[in-house]
Amino acid sequence: MTNLTRYNPLDELFKGFWVKPLAFPAETDIKMKVDVKEDDKAYTVRADIPGVKKEDIQVDIDGAQVSLRAEARQEKEEKQGEKLIHSERSYGMVSRSFLLPSEVDSQSARAEYKDGVLNLTLPKKANGAGRRISVA
Repeated sequence: MTNLTRYNPLDELFKGFWVKPLAFPAETDIKMKVDVKEDDKAYTVRADIPGVKKEDIQVDIDGAQVSLRAEARQEKEEKQGEKLIHSERSYGMVSRSFLLPSEVDSQSARAEYKDGVLNLTLPKKANGAGRRISVA
């Protein structure tokens, strides 16, 4: 007696599905978690942006709106005789924008990036023009 099996095209599609992780190039695991505190004189923003160089961080201030953008870049490193089999490191861009209750004095604003944490000190102002600040 012969054994017959029914052909299912989905079997070929999912063959080895659980062996290798799927990667979607447009997805990024880079996250930016932000805390905003306020006192009488200024806002303090703390943003966790691990794995990013300070040169790849952009802070824009326009009145009461603050925009943060960071880009993690993949560095090409190929060695003779080696090939990458699996990588879980993320590369890409992340951005956040938020509106504060009052306008910020962009001329006096300060930004510092150390150990994956961006700290912003944003003094309050009655009114002012937008400005991009550099990260120290």
